[in-house]
This record gives sequence, C-alpha cells and structure tokens, in this order.
Amino acid sequence: MPEPLRQPEPAQPHAFGGRIRDLRRKAGMTLQALADQAGISVGFLSQVERDKATPSLGTLAGLAAALGVEIDWFIATPRPSDSITRAGERPSFSIADSSLRYERVNTTLPGGTLSSLIIEIPVGYASEITAHTGEELIYVLVGTLRQTLGDATFVLHPGDTLHFMGDTPHSFANVGDGPVRLLWTGTSPRLIGRSPESP
Repeated sequence: MPEPLRQPEPAQPHAFGGRIRDLRRKAGMTLQALADQAGISVGFLSQVERDKATPSLGTLAGLAAALGVEIDWFIATPRPSDSITRAGERPSFSIADSSLRYERVNTTLPGGTLSSLIIEIPVGYASEITAHTGEELIYVLVGTLRQTLGDATFVLHPGDTLHFMGDTPHSFANVGDGPVRLLWTGTSPRLIGRSPESP
C-alpha cells in the first residue's frame, strides 16, 4: 500500500521581536521613545518585542524607519548561498585617506549583529585610543601587533588572540618590520549596515 503523501509543513511565522529589542537597546532608545517615533502605544511595542503580538506591515515599516534600518532587516530570510564569501573574491577597501585596508568577511543577515573583517595594518601605523559598546575579538594572522587595553599592553604574534569588551579604552599599533594582517570580529552596533571602522 503506497504511503500517504506528506503535507508540506506550514511556513513558520517570523519572530522578530528580539531583533527589534536588540536594535532599540543598541540605539539607546527607551520603549516609549521608539513607540512614539513609530506611532504606536508602548504597551503594544512591549508585546511585539516579546513576540506576543504581530505588527502590521505598516507598523513594522514605521519601526524600521525609527531604528534606521530597512524593513527587510526583520523579515528577510537569507539563502544558504548568501552565507559564503570566497577567498580572492572579497573586495578590499579603505576609509577616506586611511592607510588601513579592510576586507569584509561576514555577510549580511537580517537582525545580525556580528561583523568580521580582515584588516591590513602598514608598518609604523598606530591608532587613536577609542572606546565603544560591543565585544571585539582579534586574531593575528601575520606580523606583530601591540594592543593596549585599559592600562595593559600586549604584544601579539601570529596565532595569538585577544577578546575584550569595546567599552574598555583600547588602541593598536604595528610594531613589526612588515604589514600586520588580522581577523577582527565584533558586535559593535556602529558596524551594522555601515562601512567598517577601525578595531
């Protein structure tokens, strides 16, 4: 006796409340501020963020606009083929007249907060001290890097890593006799959907 045909599984509804909440918090907005900008009640927004209520497409568009992202940020489903980058095919770029060279490793995922770059640092380069929200992880591929983190200073060689919170004041410098190449990965909200910035 032939087996009965299997019915296709229904499409799973989008659960984007967490994405909205994460973006709101990264933007430093209160529930009330976001609700006011999107033209909805704070109670309804609270339910949306907890996936207890589903906004209309128009409301979702208003939330996206208030958070500075496209509506696809919440509802797009990436294809598996969009998740890979190939060596030799990733474009490299710099920011303004900076001598640093960047190569983006990560792809863009709706709601994603992770950015990853290969950064090439020329001989003698030293960065300014910076601090910001988010985590950072660096993995030295080539060269010798001096990294300051608060009052501590580390000299990193190929294969060494450093994982830290970005709100600790930090800076870096190439102290070797050749270029440094490192893999930088972080959750800094400044990098979401924007051009990369220095680590």
